Amino acid sequence: MEESCKVLETTPALPPLLERQSRQRPSAVSALKSKLKSGVSCSASRVRSTLTGFFPVVRWLPKYKLREYIWGDVMSGMIVGIILVPQAIAYCLLAGVEPIYGLYTSFYANIIYFLMGTSRHVSVGIFSLMSLMVGQVVDKELFLAGFDLNEDSPTTASDLFNATLGLNSTSEVHTVELMGVQCGKACYAISVASALTFLAGVYQVLMAVFQLGFVSVFLSSPMLDGFATGASFTILTVQAKYLLGLKIPRHQGYGTVVITWINIFSNIHKTNLCDLITSAICISVLVAGKEIQERFKDRLKIPLPTELVVVAGATLASHYGELNRRYSSSVSGHIPTGFIPPQVPSFSLMPRVALDAIPLAVISFAFTVSLSEMFAKKNGYTVRPNQEMLAIGFCNIIPSFFHCFTTSAALAKTMVKDSTGCQTQVSSLISALVVLFILLFFAPFFYDLQKCVLACIIIVSLRGALRKFKDVPSKWRSSRNDAVVWLVTMAATALVSVELGLLVGIVFSMICVIFKIQTPAVSLLGRADGTELYEDVEEYQNLTSPPGVQVFRFQAPLYYANKDVFLKSLYRAVGVEPFLELTRRKKSQKKKTANQEKVNGAKSNGEAAVSLQAELRFHTIVLDCSAVPFVDSSGLSTLKGLLKEYKDVGVSVLFCGCNASVIDAMKKAQVFGKNDKDMSSLLFYTVHGAVLHANASFTEAQSSLEDSQV
Repeated sequence: MEESCKVLETTPALPPLLERQSRQRPSAVSALKSKLKSGVSCSASRVRSTLTGFFPVVRWLPKYKLREYIWGDVMSGMIVGIILVPQAIAYCLLAGVEPIYGLYTSFYANIIYFLMGTSRHVSVGIFSLMSLMVGQVVDKELFLAGFDLNEDSPTTASDLFNATLGLNSTSEVHTVELMGVQCGKACYAISVASALTFLAGVYQVLMAVFQLGFVSVFLSSPMLDGFATGASFTILTVQAKYLLGLKIPRHQGYGTVVITWINIFSNIHKTNLCDLITSAICISVLVAGKEIQERFKDRLKIPLPTELVVVAGATLASHYGELNRRYSSSVSGHIPTGFIPPQVPSFSLMPRVALDAIPLAVISFAFTVSLSEMFAKKNGYTVRPNQEMLAIGFCNIIPSFFHCFTTSAALAKTMVKDSTGCQTQVSSLISALVVLFILLFFAPFFYDLQKCVLACIIIVSLRGALRKFKDVPSKWRSSRNDAVVWLVTMAATALVSVELGLLVGIVFSMICVIFKIQTPAVSLLGRADGTELYEDVEEYQNLTSPPGVQVFRFQAPLYYANKDVFLKSLYRAVGVEPFLELTRRKKSQKKKTANQEKVNGAKSNGEAAVSLQAELRFHTIVLDCSAVPFVDSSGLSTLKGLLKEYKDVGVSVLFCGCNASVIDAMKKAQVFGKNDKDMSSLLFYTVHGAVLHANASFTEAQSSLEDSQV
């Protein structure tokens, strides 16, 4: 008795529970009225801030430091514009439209982003992945409309203009009536692409208006990398036929990569030797230029315009060598100068491509926002993600009236801008002027440019994405989960389809997260000697489990899907399952009662309970909830049941380290009893405080029992 009193005297007093701040939330009606009032209020300053927020160029352009910024912006703008021209023409092969539309897309996108973007370095325009996704939809609609995808005849000017000028003349045998005009293959393709682009832009603007940017949270970095790499395989496969000069249609449906390669090898005997030789020369020059650029990037102040050199040289060789007439080499065809009159996107096509526009919208804004934030952090400024979504949305909506297709930020061109001294989006304006110069004067000179040269430019640009395979071992070592997500997304995108690969990647990433929550890390904690620090006894050395107390840590939210995992983990860790223990005790109690009646008579139920409790090696379980972010109603019911079940076998359960939201939930569920009467004896801020209270309470209970027996 004296020893127990000494223990209680030396036990430090526990700190009182902190007093929560009282908060009075406004009613839903008053909050709605206040929001509506602020939303509809109008003043000169509010109009000014709205306009400057919608057009950020109004804010930064008057502060433009001409002497400091102009040289870097002009240089980067011209270099990106020079790179952009051959890529704009080349990526039209992926999009399934005529080359002129790639130049239009690059021109309008750069101007609109100059007005509306908040990033200083992002280059918005044609992106290979977007072009591929547009091309798949275009080819699908062309096939459904009855056009022959095998046709490879040069497109005439009449076919390009008949949809916009109301002409009915066409060089195509098959036509489709669209918006009152007989539309050939080329104009039907750009009509589909424009309708698709318009819808993608509308979706992006709606996502910005309703603050739906959180959707990008589900697009993890490993998933996006795997998706880009898998799509690169598809792009390479789609372009491989041009390298060999084969005229085979793009496969419709799943398994594009596999079936296309089967078709290529089955038609390999039809290879055009002229295209094959040209492809080999162009790829060699392009790869050599890229390698020189990477090896001497510190010495070279500006990137080598390898693509432009290849395009110029190949065009001259094709024109003067008459490769199209002599060897039937496929060429780009007529590219008119100037601009085609604007036209409203076909609303009759929009219901057919409404679902196809969703992945385009999501991927486009995800790449744009992630790139803008990445380069903003690198260069020490901030961007507004919501405004970036608006900007890329209008970069799709407005150009869709001018015969353009879907755009997004492009990593390669953005890196070029950053490395060549870009300071502001004035560089995008310079790039647009370079494209405009080509549109007005030099576009027809690309008539004899071979399609295999454009395919070479596209394929060589995939080197960065395909090199991601080198990173797989390091990904596996750093995070097996990320490596598996990358591999699954890449395989699904490459072997099934691009759209389904995106869906598989998102779903599989979420399944991995759910699996991690379903199999959380659990541990028993021990105390470091001479400190108040408690950690996992299996991870750290020289830790001692507190006598009579089991400290259990659960590192996951406690909710309906993992409550059973929580219970099983706890039972396994402490070695006592209340129901089984209670059953065992009842059987043991019957035997002891029978023996005691024979010898000394029956004992009181309280004495029997104490004697049976002594058989356990602990008297208290401390639940460390510091790693539990939230608890739902099922989790709260589990905790309440846990308190009762362990109380029946004489074991106390205490809580420590709970955050404010978990405490509020436990109070509402009356885990601490009515009016939280047991809160001070069940809830503690630290593990050490709970352990001290557990030992003090047990010692006091034993002392009281001994006094009653005396």
